[in-house]
Amino acid sequence: MPVPHITAPEDPALKQLCARLVELSGDLDKSGKWPAEQLRLCGEFGVFEWFLDPAWGGQAWTDEQVVRGYLELSAACLTTTFILTQRTGACRRIEGCLNESLKSRTLPQLARGDTFATVGISHLTTSRRHLQNPILTAEPTSTGYRLDGYSPWVTGGQAADLIVVGATVTKDTSPNGEQILVALPTGLSGVTVLPPANLVGLDASHTGSVQLQAVEVANEQLIAGPVENVMASGLGARTGGHETSTLAVGLARAAIDYLDSEATRREDLKIPLEALRTEHDLITKNLLALACGQEVCTKESLRQRANSLVLRASQAALTAAKGTGFVVGHPAGRWCREALFFLVWSCPQPVASANLCELAGIDYVR
Repeated sequence: MPVPHITAPEDPALKQLCARLVELSGDLDKSGKWPAEQLRLCGEFGVFEWFLDPAWGGQAWTDEQVVRGYLELSAACLTTTFILTQRTGACRRIEGCLNESLKSRTLPQLARGDTFATVGISHLTTSRRHLQNPILTAEPTSTGYRLDGYSPWVTGGQAADLIVVGATVTKDTSPNGEQILVALPTGLSGVTVLPPANLVGLDASHTGSVQLQAVEVANEQLIAGPVENVMASGLGARTGGHETSTLAVGLARAAIDYLDSEATRREDLKIPLEALRTEHDLITKNLLALACGQEVCTKESLRQRANSLVLRASQAALTAAKGTGFVVGHPAGRWCREALFFLVWSCPQPVASANLCELAGIDYVR
């Protein structure tokens, strides 16, 4: 029987896929193995098509549709959905560039799920960008660029065929610190994907460093640059967006749904459940409004509220589960560990400061 393609967030096939991801999530957390089966299922159900234009075999979902899809997927399996965001980030950077040859060579395969791409660009947006000596440099050559250094946080590097990598052009050729983005084939000489870091949560995302030693990248792989602040260029530029908040809200819903199921037998859970559900519904409403272009709140305030909600909701689920939830393998314990992810991943300093003040029991003043 053929697998149905998901063509809209309300498509029943999305519920079908999520049910399979929930079934597989426990073993994924225990083993820490790369979720090859989960990603295969996403490909079969057409998830990879959501984010790309029909010209490349995609479905061109709107931002609101993508948010709704991510909310369902992240409630089912945060690790798989996080990996999808990194894959999607790479696809959108490529699709938004002016290199038509690169797009025609890569995007149809990515839409079909024949290849896997990810990103190695965090060092261009975090405190590492202020280092006197950039951790990843690009020296112009007659045919392209020679890359040297490393990208510290790459998700799924060992499974990737392409990594969208950002590098700073060497000072002697670009004193203003111009940067480039390239679609780096992982099979090039000098590319070494190191063993992934052991993470507190989402360990199966296999996130770690990629080293580059005298890697020759042709101009045919260039996505953007050389230009100052390359992350702000191109149609795929979405830094400071609401994607990470979406994952947090989705995970919070999984924890709240668990609390809901327990509340059918326990009167003491109903009041906190109602409060968490009301807060979740409001944040979700704001999230969807932002996705539609309505400025109902800032993305930073939404992220802080989403962070706070997912931490409290996951711990509420663990409290309700009691000792059983503290045993490895119970989803409540996993949700608590996964919630910590949002305190450290792509977390702007104002959001981190607000979270710290909340943890300290004081008001945050900017």
